[in-house]
Amino acid sequence: MSEERSALEQMYNESIKIIREGQVVKGKIVWLKQKEVLVDVDFKSEGIVPITEFGKDELEVGKELDFLVESIENEVGTIVLSREKAKHMQGWGQVVKNFEDGELVDGKPTKKVKGGFLVDVMGIDGFLPSSLSAFKNVPDKDILYKVFKFKIVKINKLRYSIILSRREAMQKEKDKAREKIWQELRAGEVYPGTVKAITDFGAFIDLGGVDGLLHITDMSWSKVTHPSEIVAVGDRIEVVVLNIDKESNKISLGLKQRTPDPWGDIETKYTAGTKVKGKVVNILPYGIFVELEKGIEGLIHVSEISWVKRVENPAEMFAIGDMLEVQVLNVDKEARKIALSLKQLEQNPWLEAGSKYAPGATVQGKVKGFTKYGVFVELDLALEGMIHISDLSWTKRIAHPQDVLKKGQKIEVAILSVDAQNQRIALGLKQLQPNPWPEIAKKYPLDTQLEVEVVNITDFGVFAKIDEDLEGLVFSNEIDQEQLKQLKPGDKIKVKVIKVDVEQCKMGLSAKI
Repeated sequence: MSEERSALEQMYNESIKIIREGQVVKGKIVWLKQKEVLVDVDFKSEGIVPITEFGKDELEVGKELDFLVESIENEVGTIVLSREKAKHMQGWGQVVKNFEDGELVDGKPTKKVKGGFLVDVMGIDGFLPSSLSAFKNVPDKDILYKVFKFKIVKINKLRYSIILSRREAMQKEKDKAREKIWQELRAGEVYPGTVKAITDFGAFIDLGGVDGLLHITDMSWSKVTHPSEIVAVGDRIEVVVLNIDKESNKISLGLKQRTPDPWGDIETKYTAGTKVKGKVVNILPYGIFVELEKGIEGLIHVSEISWVKRVENPAEMFAIGDMLEVQVLNVDKEARKIALSLKQLEQNPWLEAGSKYAPGATVQGKVKGFTKYGVFVELDLALEGMIHISDLSWTKRIAHPQDVLKKGQKIEVAILSVDAQNQRIALGLKQLQPNPWPEIAKKYPLDTQLEVEVVNITDFGVFAKIDEDLEGLVFSNEIDQEQLKQLKPGDKIKVKVIKVDVEQCKMGLSAKI
């Protein structure tokens, strides 16, 4: 009998686990009381654990959980277990591993304290300083008991304490998301993005952690003066990735590439000689840009606006938004240029100019404008001719054409020549009178001595008035330099005639008598 008892005791002792204090063991809940839970850990006695150490989802008979062995036997012979400390030890081990690996952890802020928040991380209370929280201007109700990602930035193994940073966790998540986007981006694919910033040369688009540049030239097939005409900060748009340069971290994006290029079949739509309608979209000193359709613009050069008018400022004749009918002159698909014309839709009056205005004829005209070198005169047929300053008077030296004629004045002029090909008509005013220079040559033969009045003093000589409509030039080498220094307009000097050029209509004088 003693042998049987000895055998049974041996079998019982062998069935009992070897358990040490401080060890975490598996235990099964065998009984639930109001304040306590009875746990079997395959030891000679069950352990009793306060019910407050369990989560609500853990309180179930037969459920296996981890427990810390605090004492093999207390004063009443029962093993002392702790569910809370087991969770804490397991959580701490994971905390240390995550800290060493630099991995992010989930945490739940449970209390706002001085200088920050207490955060539950795997059963461990961590401290989140306000400076590392990234919770600026966020209400407490949107923080407490909500789960966030954190990075463990410091641990104290002796005190089982940890310092957390949400700011670094957010940056790491952004970096991770950015790296993922870099790996997934493919040239030619379409991606959604948000307009982040606008500059004069384009817009920066956030593709979800990575920024790309949408250049102004890739925004629209039409001409864009400023990117703000197409996009605004905060706009959600879909863009095409044109190029990816991972070495320089640059991404080129396109918006116009999402629609067909309107210049693709341009030569079949707009052939030379075609009449089309369009809208004025830009006016510059050299011409007018006309939009024929979305993305297609042509230029009417100032020389193609009118057969007869000198157009110096197109803005005086046209306004943005004007609708015009024009004729296509030519299309350059490669340069993306279309030359347009307004005047080609009208009859060219210069075709009649050669037969209508014969050289030597006298015609009526109206003064339209002036230049330093002459006067523009409008003839009938709306054509303009020009009187050169040298053809205003046979004998009078004229510095300013306005001194002789006034704008709007009606005058008779002589036709000197017509160049229909270059659209020029030369006119003369003095030619309406006989050339007086042959008579002048007779009246003032060489060496004739005269007293004349100084009119103007120049670097090359002195202009002197001989009579009311006749001037001569005293060359600078034909007058004493001391005398020249003292002269002023209105002074009288004695001279002699040394040259009369009938063809050039000039008289040369000398003060060296």
